[in-house]
Amino acid sequence: MSRQSDPDTDATGTDPDATGTDPDSSGTDTASDPQRPSDHVDGTPVAESSAAGGGDGVAQPRLGAVGYLRFFWRQLTSMRTALFLLMLLALAAIPGSLVPQRTADPNGVVQYKADHATLYPILDKLQVFDTYTSVWFSAIYLLLFVSLIGCIIPRTKHHWQALRTRPPKTPVRLTRLAGYQRVAADGTDASPEQAVTRAMALLKRSGYRVERFGDSVSAERGYLRETGNLVFHAALVGVLLAVGVGGGFGYTGQRLLVEGQTFSNVLGSYDSFNPGRWFQQTDLKGYNLTLDKFVTKYEERNLDALGQALDYSATVTTKERGGTAKTSRLGVNDPVSIGGTNVYLLGNGYAMSVTVRDGEGNVAFKDTVPFLPEDANYTSTGVIKVPDSVPDQLGMVGFFYPTASKLSTGAYASAYPDDQNPLLTLQVYTGDLGLDDGVPQSVYTLDTSGLKQIAGRQSSTASVELKPGQTKKLPGDAGSITFDGVKRYVSLDVHHDPSQLWVGGFAVLSVLGLLTSLFVPRRRVWVKVVPRTGAGAGEYDLEYAGLARGEDPNLERAVADLAKRHTSDLGVRMPQ
Repeated sequence: MSRQSDPDTDATGTDPDATGTDPDSSGTDTASDPQRPSDHVDGTPVAESSAAGGGDGVAQPRLGAVGYLRFFWRQLTSMRTALFLLMLLALAAIPGSLVPQRTADPNGVVQYKADHATLYPILDKLQVFDTYTSVWFSAIYLLLFVSLIGCIIPRTKHHWQALRTRPPKTPVRLTRLAGYQRVAADGTDASPEQAVTRAMALLKRSGYRVERFGDSVSAERGYLRETGNLVFHAALVGVLLAVGVGGGFGYTGQRLLVEGQTFSNVLGSYDSFNPGRWFQQTDLKGYNLTLDKFVTKYEERNLDALGQALDYSATVTTKERGGTAKTSRLGVNDPVSIGGTNVYLLGNGYAMSVTVRDGEGNVAFKDTVPFLPEDANYTSTGVIKVPDSVPDQLGMVGFFYPTASKLSTGAYASAYPDDQNPLLTLQVYTGDLGLDDGVPQSVYTLDTSGLKQIAGRQSSTASVELKPGQTKKLPGDAGSITFDGVKRYVSLDVHHDPSQLWVGGFAVLSVLGLLTSLFVPRRRVWVKVVPRTGAGAGEYDLEYAGLARGEDPNLERAVADLAKRHTSDLGVRMPQ
């Protein structure tokens, strides 16, 4: 920000009241003063215009297209507008924390669509599920970016000019300024010339820029305050730029991983993947991550919160290409960093290890199928699809109860989230599953239209009930199924953001700049040698005063300290 004239000083830094003359008592004809407008309060009356001005003597200028553009540009680049846009950006980011985002939680978006069928189309039309890439969020982001740059550039220019400008001339009268003191220079051998020279040296050692004007010294300091202000705003631009550019080169991906399985950081291993605008497959650094074990700690003492999860902890083994294997802990808000990515733990659940034999006794399916939790006690649902079964394809809708408890209605429920009494029930269907039609299907749903139910509610045979290790035959010689056991799985979010270090650096820089702009005072001080009227040659008084730019509660103390140090250096005794 360019240095403006301070209170009680004119454009040259001189106190108008300190000249000893009143502007109107100087003999100047105020009515015809060329520096005053013709319609000034003490000017000559303006002759009424007989032209098209309407008789009021005022002709309003027409801005035109260029004038309006300049007006809107000044409004956009004002600090008030920048602060308003910054607040608006914070408000616009709120929807991103209220609803799931496609880039971070695509499964959550699918679930939100199922739970809020009426509200979902409206929010989707408003791009709420893509908040940070939406048109309205990007518009605010870009306007703030332009506003900050348009504000910083001219202020930097003015600040640079102010740094090269000499301190202002010493006002003629210092009596109206803060901390004014007048001390008689009695008992010193220093001449007025030496007094001024020592004052200059003292102020320079205190970090002031000094300039000598005759028998006085003008000093100023605190330009670091505006430097910090500019650094703060420039760092904000840096944060915005780093986030915008870094998002283009970054990527996020999700993967569900069962205990014992290994994830490789290649594009085909992700369940869902959201690349940045400038992402390339070569940006994926090779590494493997194996889920060794997942453990949940539950509340067991407090009966009011019995079964509530206290902590999630996964033990993983990571290995980068050409490196050695390393065992790490993956927890909530405790990601694992590997290959330039951060791997976060998003969720967890149970997975069923099953073996299905078809009607001919051949193994048609052997895998571990993840089930999605439905409540706090981890009652979970899942689908098992067996397209290679003979004579008919098999589809099964399963319900898993970690701690099964039979209700009075005959239905099952889970009484505790840990697998203390695991039970798997299956509704079995036969027919064409539609997997060969070329239309992608969700692994968590089964389209039962056109299928025949052979076990379950709509058939004459009850649902198949299995405990770990049990095998049961399917109705109609459709085959058999074996419940091999229960495993845990985790949902992982792999996040690569090359701008993290840049954002962190700019954030630290902005804090330092802000602290500097808040705590560095901007002030001017003057030391003046005044010859004593009617006294002998060489006798003089010393005057001290200061002026602050803005709030400076320590200014008077600083002036008093300057006077004390200067008079002590000269050997002058300060009055008590």
